[in-house]
Amino acid sequence: MMAQLALAPGPCRFRRMTSPTFAAAARELERVLAVSANDLDSISESYASEARTPGKWTRKEILGHLIDSASNNHQRFVRGVQDGGGNYPGYDQSSCVEIQRPNEVAWLVLLGLWRHYNLYLAHVIASLPVDSGGYAMQVGDGARVDLHWVAADYVEHLKHHLNQILGRRFETTYPNTPFPHPAVAAGSVHDPVVTGPRAAAGARDSAHRAP
Repeated sequence: MMAQLALAPGPCRFRRMTSPTFAAAARELERVLAVSANDLDSISESYASEARTPGKWTRKEILGHLIDSASNNHQRFVRGVQDGGGNYPGYDQSSCVEIQRPNEVAWLVLLGLWRHYNLYLAHVIASLPVDSGGYAMQVGDGARVDLHWVAADYVEHLKHHLNQILGRRFETTYPNTPFPHPAVAAGSVHDPVVTGPRAAAGARDSAHRAP
């Protein structure tokens, strides 16, 4: 039997969610992909490979991080529905970039992979059952949220990093995508139904500390 998720008291300090449904999150993702296409296509190989400032990621490395974000969140979207919510591992973003060395890959290869993966993820997000939005989710040692928040924050995080690549293009709530959100206030978030042991392995996503 599902029990309601206990929420921290007090009003939300942040703006309301920009994607109140899975369908809206998917549409926003598709919109961002379309709006950014020409500017991303026009970036040269040398410009993509340069550090924005000393010690910061290059644009290739940022895009490599966004590919990692896509692959990790893809699993959360699907497994969150399959499991009725649950605990899922985070990942060490800096280590992933260091190991995979995206700066050695052609910009158009990275861009094509990122763009097509996200076009597919827009389809995946739009296909998630409406009633799964309230499934309780925890990533690493982060706060418990719900599956809808995971999907909405994925898009907000993507916009945040595109702003690093292109300059300020998109309004985004990241890293303060609000939770609780209106659906939670209505009591729609539930504890996950978990069958068998599953540990929250690994650290919380370190995207908040993105270089």
